[in-house]
Amino acid sequence: MALSKKKVGLDTRVVEIIRVLRKAYPDARLALTFSNPLELLIALILAAQCTDQRVNEVTRSLFKKYRTARDYAETRQETLEEEIRSTGFYRNKAKAIRGCCQEILVRFQGKVPDRTEDLVGLPGVGRKTANIIIGNAFGRPAIGVDTHVMRLSQRMGLTQRGDPDHIEEDLCQIIPEKDWVSFCHLIQVHGRRVCTARAPQCSQCPVEPICPKVHVQK
Repeated sequence: MALSKKKVGLDTRVVEIIRVLRKAYPDARLALTFSNPLELLIALILAAQCTDQRVNEVTRSLFKKYRTARDYAETRQETLEEEIRSTGFYRNKAKAIRGCCQEILVRFQGKVPDRTEDLVGLPGVGRKTANIIIGNAFGRPAIGVDTHVMRLSQRMGLTQRGDPDHIEEDLCQIIPEKDWVSFCHLIQVHGRRVCTARAPQCSQCPVEPICPKVHVQK
């Protein structure tokens, strides 16, 4: 049963948001295609300022050619640049991928580390990327604050802060740990389809009755 527009506590509201969005998007999942931690790491580096659809098109052939961290580390910069050119910022991305995989070879015996503190020490890997890997490739609770999670968490009144690390802190306090990863999946799908950056479709939103619509013109 949906909640009314009356003010409710954050804990109650976020549980209801998750329930409603699960009903609306029963198959919500990470949009990037991957089959192991290394593939997800590469896909996330490529996804910066690029659509997930484009990244999936590029990695379809990339993942067939490059199977290990050593494969990426030992390829020529110019070769990798050409292969990922369509994702944009390809020079920086190729440099990050090669540097990242070289570090993985030297420090982690060729295996993507499964701790956030180790992941954020890799070139091109921030806390958001690290948490997405922890949650989706290693199956442990983590909240990766991407642009959708940031925007919708603010609009829905789940946080009043603007820094991704602080938003993560706020969300971890009110979302049940078992729902951390699925919350991100649901929010990402909802952010793409309904609660868009411009002109959110509030009239079609299943959580509209309990959403304060922060910074949304009414």
